[in-house]
Amino acid sequence: MKKLNIFFIVLLLIILSFLLGCQKTKVLNPKEPITLTIWHNYGGQMKTTMDIMIDEFNDTIGAEKGVILSVTSISGSATLHEKLIMAANQDPGAPELPDITTAYPKTAITLAEKNLLVDIGEFFTEKELTAYVPRFLEEGRLKGDRLFVFPCAKSTEVLYVNKTIFDRFSNDTDISFEDLKSFEGIVKAADSYYEWSEGKMFFMPDSLFNLAQIGYQQLGEDLFKGTQLNLSSPAFSKIWETYYEPAVKGHFAIFDGYATDLAKTGDIICALGSTAGVIFYPPTITYENNLTEPVEYSILPYPVYKDGEKIAIQRGSGMCVIKSTEEKAYAASIFLKWFTDPKQNLRFVSKTGYLPVTKEAFGDMMTSEIESISDDNIKALLITAIQMHDEYDFYIPPYFDDFDRLQREYEERLLDITLESRKEYLELITHLHATEAYGKIKERQKIFLENW
Repeated sequence: MKKLNIFFIVLLLIILSFLLGCQKTKVLNPKEPITLTIWHNYGGQMKTTMDIMIDEFNDTIGAEKGVILSVTSISGSATLHEKLIMAANQDPGAPELPDITTAYPKTAITLAEKNLLVDIGEFFTEKELTAYVPRFLEEGRLKGDRLFVFPCAKSTEVLYVNKTIFDRFSNDTDISFEDLKSFEGIVKAADSYYEWSEGKMFFMPDSLFNLAQIGYQQLGEDLFKGTQLNLSSPAFSKIWETYYEPAVKGHFAIFDGYATDLAKTGDIICALGSTAGVIFYPPTITYENNLTEPVEYSILPYPVYKDGEKIAIQRGSGMCVIKSTEEKAYAASIFLKWFTDPKQNLRFVSKTGYLPVTKEAFGDMMTSEIESISDDNIKALLITAIQMHDEYDFYIPPYFDDFDRLQREYEERLLDITLESRKEYLELITHLHATEAYGKIKERQKIFLENW
């Protein structure tokens, strides 16, 4: 009798477990489909790709399962963040939250704190989750181990080089692509290019703050002490020297914008930027005199400081599911599984410059898909992405309230003091040798730190 009771208890627990598991796989009705609204930040040239894929989902798996996706907002990342926070706070005039939205973890944290997000990991088995690149999942796990930001496309930073002009420059000098593997080599190349081109700039990083974050990591330190910047570190002096002197001397660009704006006109030929920026590098450049020239680009791995570690940044938003009903959450998981399936995911990244999120897509499958890609820049980018995936560690920036403010202040102050120094340097070299002129302003690092 005792054994029989134990048997029935075990059987009851199995049945309960099965029923609880079924709650995460609600049966949908294709004849009465659920409509999910979605906000995303894939605008510009990426919008067409996203529209095509959503239409395909609606016509295939969505129609079969009873799920329809409706895009109700496409905004840049900053605008989307503001809209989501307004909607979460129920500010006057704010729109209703969508069912699915792309978001960065800093936005998702606010939504999660208001208990507005679904732990999408509950709709995936452990086996399904092991298919994804672990660090991509890690970035989306907030408030403990709950998966609030699901990876759908990621990015990192790479080095874009105008190969057409660089080849001419390289043929006349001792500079080669080998020099571009390190920041010290880029400084050397920029100095040589300035002389060869009779005063043209060579290089620009899209984000001075990312340059600092990754530089610190490569040199074995951290830019942050808690929620403050660690600017007393020897790493800062190294990073300062790498950027400030070449910029003051006119070898690096001092520009409050994207490097692609200067690359389009041939004002720079080397830039550090997001993989997602690849679609903004045109096949021709237009010079100041309106002459045009077709160009070819080389896309190289992120540079590494001499004796530093191979580390690059991990970037890119993911998708969040807003809490409503169990059926909608399950329906959202159907779309996410479809969109991040290696086949679909590779189609998306091959048009947008993002990186796939599954191990399979990063492996042999991507290698074989590369051959069928017609865009040479995307093809070069994915080859480099595979190399970096194999060789680099990736740094996930911290998320705290003052992060954006610190980034904005750091970049504004560094640009201001560098531009001011550049103007003074140009005045000094009218009557002083370049070395002496720079010597008179090189102590600006102390001023920068004292005024921080």
